[in-house]
Amino acid sequence: MAKGENIFKRKDGRWEARYIKGYELSGKIKYGFCYGKTYKEAKEKVTLAKAAMVSGKPITPVSPRHRFAFFCDQWFESGKGRYKESTCVKYQTILEKHIKPKLGGCFPLAFSDTLIEQFANQLMFEDELAPKTVKDILVVLRSILNYTAKRFPETFPKVDIAYPKESKKEMRVLTREEQARFVAFLLKDMDECKFGVLLALLTGIRIGELCALRWENISLKDNTIKISSTMQRLKDMDLNREAKTKIVFGSPKSDTSTRTIPISDYAARLCRKMNPKSPEAFVLTGTFDYMEPRTLQYRMERYTGGCGLEGVHFHTLRHTFATRCVEVGFEIKSLSEILGHASTTITLDRYVHSSMELKRDNMNKLAIVGL
Repeated sequence: MAKGENIFKRKDGRWEARYIKGYELSGKIKYGFCYGKTYKEAKEKVTLAKAAMVSGKPITPVSPRHRFAFFCDQWFESGKGRYKESTCVKYQTILEKHIKPKLGGCFPLAFSDTLIEQFANQLMFEDELAPKTVKDILVVLRSILNYTAKRFPETFPKVDIAYPKESKKEMRVLTREEQARFVAFLLKDMDECKFGVLLALLTGIRIGELCALRWENISLKDNTIKISSTMQRLKDMDLNREAKTKIVFGSPKSDTSTRTIPISDYAARLCRKMNPKSPEAFVLTGTFDYMEPRTLQYRMERYTGGCGLEGVHFHTLRHTFATRCVEVGFEIKSLSEILGHASTTITLDRYVHSSMELKRDNMNKLAIVGL
């Protein structure tokens, strides 16, 4: 070890190179560490690290000898600060459950169209994953490959990814008769939870948004509901966790999901019938104790079973709301903003369902032209 280098051999046989990374408020030095199998490797890494500090750009030494799992981890760490917690959990699950077990041992320069095709087929036919799930995995893989390609600008192979075709499933929507029956059931002996479910049917809000909704978010002066938070149960990524999952309150699904929804006079009258203990009380409970989405789904099963409805989930209410809006001639741009969509295309493609009643009404209009 040369004098002043701060590079030494550890007891485990590796070489450690230490450099000054910064200073704490107290003036205490913050060190950075680089490791290598040899003195030369450790010195090369610490030299690059120091250069990165001077230029202000993170430089991570890479080698074709690194396996793809190495770049998966680097990609995840580089973007973790930009992602919502729910997105981090989703990406980490995809990495640890699918990409790294199957492709992590490959060398990056060995990737090819054939390798990706084999990976996709394994997900589809051996793991029997849904096309939507496989597409989500491949989208993450493409992002990692693009990240890796930048580390080998002249040698990384060009790889094309073909996404599986998704069969469009017709979402369950309540008929007008089913809706009337369901509303009647909720109004009978209505408690806070039944009220919350009915409010979702009248506004199209998502299950996580309803679970996070407090009375302070409802203005009976303006007849509006402000959606600014959502609730999810997520995998706990903390290594010192006490449980596998945790409840997380966060911002809604997207920027456009943070919105103010005008409510009808009927919905406002229902709100006035409730008697919350405080503006900070949760709408679903009327207290400071929340109800999580999983519990609400169980309640939903009881409610739909109690009035003889089959195949109905909480998201059915959102699709039913959108369909009723279209049936009465709702302007699509307004509907899109109420649902919290980024564009009207999403509203039209995913949430606008032509019911049999609407089809029959439109067919009857042909009588005007003698058909």
